[in-house]
Parts: sequence; structure tokens; C-alpha cells
Amino acid sequence: MSETKDTGDKTLHVASAKTLTLKRPVEQGVVRQSFSHGRTKQVVVEKVKTRVLGPGPAVKPAARVETPAAKPAAPPPQAPSSRNAPRTATTARAAQTPDPRNSAGVVLRTLTDREIEIRERALSDARGREEEERRQAEIDAKARAEREAQEKIEREAAEARKREEEQRRLQESEAKRRSEDEAKRRLDASGNPVPAAPPSAPSAALRRPAAEAATTTTTTTAAPAAAVARPVTKPAGDAEEEETKRIIRRPGMPIKVVLPPRPVRGSEQKNRGRLTVTSATAEEGERMRSEASFRRRQQRLQGKSFGQVKEKLAREVILPETITIQELANRMSERGVDVIKLLMKQGQMHKITDVIDADTAQLVAEELGHSVKRVAESDVEEGLFDTPGEDDHLVSRPPVVTIMGHVDHGKTSLLDAIRQANVVSGEAGGITQHIGAYQVVAPNGAPITFIDTPGHAAFTAMRARGAKVTDVVVLVVAADDGVMPQTIEAINHARAANVPIIVAINKIDKPDAKPERVRSELLQYEVQVESMGGETLEVEVSALKRTNLDKLLELIALQAELLDLKSNPDRPAEGTVIEARLDRGRGPVATVLVQRGTMRVGDIIVAGSQSGRVRALLDDKGANVTSAGPSFPVEVLGFAGAPDAGDRVAVVESEARAREITEYRERLKRDKAAARGAGAGRSLVEMMSQLKTAGLKEFPLVIKGDVQGSVEAIISALEKLNTDEVAARIVHAGVGGITESDIALAEASGAVMIGFNVRAHKEAREASERLGLEIRYYNIIYNLVDDVKAAMSGLLAPTLREDMLGNAQILEVFNISKVGKVAGCRVTDGRVERGANVRLIRDNVVVHEGKLSTLKRFKDEVKEVVVGQECGMAFENYQDMRAGDVIECYRVEEIKRSL
Repeated sequence: MSETKDTGDKTLHVASAKTLTLKRPVEQGVVRQSFSHGRTKQVVVEKVKTRVLGPGPAVKPAARVETPAAKPAAPPPQAPSSRNAPRTATTARAAQTPDPRNSAGVVLRTLTDREIEIRERALSDARGREEEERRQAEIDAKARAEREAQEKIEREAAEARKREEEQRRLQESEAKRRSEDEAKRRLDASGNPVPAAPPSAPSAALRRPAAEAATTTTTTTAAPAAAVARPVTKPAGDAEEEETKRIIRRPGMPIKVVLPPRPVRGSEQKNRGRLTVTSATAEEGERMRSEASFRRRQQRLQGKSFGQVKEKLAREVILPETITIQELANRMSERGVDVIKLLMKQGQMHKITDVIDADTAQLVAEELGHSVKRVAESDVEEGLFDTPGEDDHLVSRPPVVTIMGHVDHGKTSLLDAIRQANVVSGEAGGITQHIGAYQVVAPNGAPITFIDTPGHAAFTAMRARGAKVTDVVVLVVAADDGVMPQTIEAINHARAANVPIIVAINKIDKPDAKPERVRSELLQYEVQVESMGGETLEVEVSALKRTNLDKLLELIALQAELLDLKSNPDRPAEGTVIEARLDRGRGPVATVLVQRGTMRVGDIIVAGSQSGRVRALLDDKGANVTSAGPSFPVEVLGFAGAPDAGDRVAVVESEARAREITEYRERLKRDKAAARGAGAGRSLVEMMSQLKTAGLKEFPLVIKGDVQGSVEAIISALEKLNTDEVAARIVHAGVGGITESDIALAEASGAVMIGFNVRAHKEAREASERLGLEIRYYNIIYNLVDDVKAAMSGLLAPTLREDMLGNAQILEVFNISKVGKVAGCRVTDGRVERGANVRLIRDNVVVHEGKLSTLKRFKDEVKEVVVGQECGMAFENYQDMRAGDVIECYRVEEIKRSL
């Protein structure tokens, strides 16, 4: 305080005891803080206001505290420093600064150059920000003015259109009224004319708005011109609006200007309605019609009204056998509710997910005005076979010849002699048990396709398949044996297939051959050969001596020429599965006879419930071929599984179509199997049949064969052995070797495992040895059928036969203690044996049947008593014997039965 002349001291000193300081204004508030576990705490916070520097005059760097009694003292003169010779703003401001000391003795702090520079920079920044805000406000105001002007123009245009519409409507109503008045006037003029009445009040009221509307239109049209001509003057209320409007700035967002709410004009309250951009920025209180609304009105006036009933479209609805209500509604393009209502009117209560049959769906669709096309699930096979209209380019094809006849009449030997092969040596037992397809070149150079069928009675299905696919049947009859049962069956198959027959009388080289006997026996079955005046071709051949084989081929070629066999090789292939087997190395292999079209490698084929892509084609000699034309037998590799023999084969366009067909056929097969297993019928006849077969004994079998045809023949032969008491039940039948799963199935079902021309795999043999299950192997169908027949015969109940021994009459009944009643009898006929069966007859009525427990002669037990002797008899578990009853004695013998 003593050094008052030190100018370097920057501390503010006051003569009084209190020190004067400058503090920022402080605002206090209370904030509640939240902590974990629900704890809270009130905290007092202070907010220091920041001083905003405006564009006014420069703030003095220091304040002076003056007392009313003190007077300012004159500043002492200061000599300028030689270093600060040029006069700057800092020195000027320092020169203008009053003396820090006043009369009260208060020394004020002076600002340094650094602080003065910082304050000037802050002032210049503040001025720049204000300038930028002013420019942005001007841009926003200009954009708002343009937007308001555009909206005003749109509103005026909408008002003009509205007025035009109202004026046009008034004019139309006026014209209508005038036409009605004119019509009434003319009508009255024809009868009793009535003077024209003055216009009514409603008519005047209608005309008055029209005039007013015209005046309003003129005024409105002139108003924009006047508004353009007059200079735009800012009303007095806009100054208040500029003062009350707020400018909202957000980072990254455009500047938004919020206007204050407009006051209500007069006593009318604005009907705001829906808040839109147009209504929010509108100046008038009246709500105007939008352009979209005006456009919709124009459309209604032009006839495109929403209430106008549209013309209903009639559709063609495809209906399967069953369909859900939702799917039916979708196909008709109708609402599901309408379909349900229609069903309710018919008395049916349904949900939208319910399934209805095709008849009900057809009634609903026709009721709603649609046409119906009924389809079935089996329609997936439509167009698969025998497609018409594709046989345009027909060419000749080889004939298909099936050789048929009785077993051991030389069919395969004859075909081997023609083919110069030895197929017979590969057949077990010297009999043909497989169907084969071969192609031979005739002497004239034309190819001929032969199908060899077995002659055994069990292979009826094979002969039937051969007759279905053939063009000519060669009936082989042995000259030394004559017509046999399978010969007659072959004749019937040929007639059923409506194909010509060529009779080949074989074995004419034998000493006991009698060809004339064969010709005469064929007459019994309406087969008349040419030598006896008929039309059936015949030839005497010898397979062993190769006699007349050329003549047989010539007759076949002649018959084929008469038939004029033709086919189109350029269409997709169709054929029939002659035989199918499961090869362990190549998988499923099917022998297919192509009947129409050409089959190529890579084609997608379907046969029964199996499908696949052709991987390879092999001819009858085992050579690979790339294609097979009409009447060409080939082995096809590529099926997913072995098809059934006799299935028709077709080439389809895609795998999806093949999958669809096979899934349908597989589902159909499962349904049939389930129906057979469940015994779905509930009729009286079926119930009686079930009761009859309730005590049926079954002989379960698991059969595996080399080819499908052999398995089919075995099953057919075993089914013929079935009787009302015992039957063979085929648990499983298939082609291929015996696998471990087959052994497990036989063990689980208690069945006998049978292999025909196949062997068990190593794992299957080990499993059978472990389980103690015997596997029976066969290669001749005779032996298999005989063994199964003998085993099934063992299940038959033996036949009981009564052998009468004699009769005895009761003379007296004795009651012996500890023994019971004993009948004293005399043998009247035959003899009586101890332990034999007896019947007690009283008044010619059998009252008891049982066994004789005691037979005594005097006091000794005897084995038998002959006629004329007396004896004592006692029955097992029966005491009601009377004098005069007759005892009939007999023995029961069991006789074994066989199938």
C-alpha cells in the first residue's frame, strides 16, 4: 500500500479495508444424481454465465470506482519513449487511459498488450459470426418468401379451379332446369296451355350464386395484377414477427425458422383439420382443395368411379381331387370369406384351411361364375405313352418273335441253333428259367428279334409278358410228346395278344416222332395248319440236326412282311422291361425291348416306380452301343433301383417330371399295400372271410433271386400252394445277393431264408451263423417248390379217423368205496380195450364221451375183453351210469396230410 507510484503493480488496491473484485454472475441449481442399488443424491451445481460481446462500442479495459465527492485529477505529462516512436493503437489507447490513481486513492489495474489483443480478436470473431448469421437469415427469409409465393400461387389456382367447377355445376343445373321448364311448357301447350310462371325461389337462388361467382371470378382475376403492380410494403405486424421468430440451428441440419402462431382473425375460428405443409403455411383460414383431390373428382366425373361395379372376370379353375378352401379362393381370385359364406349357405361349416372334395369345389366355382377343369392325381402320367400325331416319318422295323411252348420241347435249343450259341448249358437242370432277348440276322439280311420264354408252369407271367410285346409267336411242339398244358397256355396267350402263330414241330429226328399227331391235336384248340387246309404256318425242324432252320426264318420274314411293321425312330423311346436284376458290380440292370422311338445314352427314363439316367446300353452280345432303335433289345444301366419285370419304359424330358411320376407310383403302391394289410373292407362277406382265416397257419419266407422274373415265378408258384389252413407268407422278396439286413428281417419275423441262384454276402453268412439261421440255396424251381410244399404240409393238422372196436351193455352199477361207481357190463359186439375212447349212449342219445379208465375181468385188470364175456368198466371223471346204457368203444387214428 505504501508504494503507490509503482506502475508495474497490477493489483487492484482500495483505500478501504475491503478489496474490490470483478466476479461473473453465478446461477445455482439442484441436480439429483443416481447411483447403483437405487441410491440418489442431490448436488448443488453452479452455472457461470458467459459474457457475450456485441457489436457496440469497445469495452473499456478497466473500470473505475469513483466516489461522489472526489474529482478526477489531471494526468501528469509523460514523455514518449524512444523505442515506441510510432503511434499505435496500443499507445493511443494507453494515452486515453485515465490515471490509475484517483482522488480517493484507488489504484486501478491497467490491461497488458496481450489482453488487449485477445479482446480485439474476440470482438472481431463476434462481429464475423453476427455477419454470417445475418446473411444466413437473409437467405432463409428469401427462400421462405419464394416458397410462400409459390404456395400462394397454387392456392389461387386451386381456388380458381374450384370456382370454375362450381360455376360449371351451376350452369349445368340451370340448363337442366330450363330444359325441364321447356318440356313442361311444350307438354302443357299440347293440351291446355299454362302461362309461364315466374321463376321460383330456388331457381332464383340458383341463379344468384352464378352471378356472384362471376363477380368473384372477375375480382380474383384482377387481384393478382393489382398485387403485382403495387409495391410490396411490409406491414407493421411484421416487425413484431421478426422480433418473436426463433432461429434453430443444429449441427449437420439446415437452419429452421419457427414463426409464432397467427392470431385469430375476428371472431371466426380457423378450422385447421389435417395438418399438412400447405395448411401450416397457408395465410387464409379457409382450407383449400388439393390438386390430387381435384384429379380424383375429374376421374369420377369421367366414369371411373370407385363405386362403379367392375366387370367380373371368369377364370378357368383347375381342380384336383381334393383342395383347400384357401387354395380354391386363390385360383378363382376371390376372397376366402366369400367362399366360406357360400358354403355356409349350403349348410356346411368350414374353416379356410379345411380340405373339400372336387365336387364341392366345382359347385362353388360355378356358383361364382367360373369354369372348371377337373384333373386327377393320375394325370401326371398323361402323355407319357402312346402319344398320337408323332408318327410322321415311319420306317420299317425288325419283327419281334416270341418262342413259346411246353417245358423240355426244345425252345432254347432251337434258338441256340439259330443264334449258333449255347444258352442251354448255362441253365441249371437243363431247363430255361430266365427270359432272354436276342437279335438274329435272317438269310435275307433282315434282323429278327427273338424273345425266349421258359416253359415251366411257374413262369406264366413271363410267357404273358412275351406275348404282349411280340409281333409273331413261334409255338414249339415236340413231335414225340404232342400238345401239353403249357402248349395250350401259349396258344391262349397268343390269342389274347392277337398275334399270328407259326407252329414249329421240333425233334423230328427222334425215332418215335409223330408230326401228324401234333397237327391233329392242335385242331382241338382251333389251330389249323396249312397242310390241313388252315392259315397257320408250320414247319418241321430239328434243333439237334439243324434241320429246316432257314425255312423257319423265311416264314418269320414272310409273316413280318405281311404285317408291314413300321415305327418312327425320331421320337422319344418307349419300351417294356423284359427282365431286371441287381448286379453287384454294375447296380440295377434292366433288359428293355425298345418298341417305339430311339433310346440314347444320357436319356432320362422312367419304368414303374423307378427312374434314372441311361449310363450305358449293352446289346445281347455284351457290346456297348450308343443308341437302340425300335425292336432292339438292350440292357440298360442307370436305374436307381431294379424295376419290376413287365413295367413300361418311357423317356421323359426332365428329372422333375420323372421324379413326379415315380413319387406318384410309389405312393400308389404304398396305398395298395396298406389296404391289403389293413383289410379295409367291412362288408359281411369280408368279415366272414376274416373269421374263416383267423386260424390260418402261415409259413413265412424271405426270398432273394437273381432276376425279377424268377422271383415273380417263385411267388406265383408258392401262392398256388395256399389252402384254407396253411399259407405261405412272403415277408420280403427281391433281387440280388442275400444281405445282412435280409438275415435280420428273417430272424425278426421267424421266416425261412431262401436264395435262388444267389449267394449270401460274407457279412450275411456270419450273421446267419451267429443267429443260428439256416439259408436254403436253390437253382431249380422244382426243388424249391417241393421243399416248401413239404414244410407247409407239416403245418397241416392230421386227419382223425375213428376205428370202431365194439359195444357193451351195462347190466348193473356197483358203488365201491375209494373207487367210485363201476359198471358191470357184457360185451355184445366186437371187443373192448383198456384206454380206448368210449361213448355212453342212453336212449339212443350220446350223454358222455371220454376214455375207459378201468377194465377188469373178475378181480384182474385185463387189456381187452372179447364178445360174450362180462367185465367191469369205469370212466374217467364220470359217475352217472345206469343199467341198460350202451357203451360204444372206438379208437382214433391220426392220418398225416399233405398239400
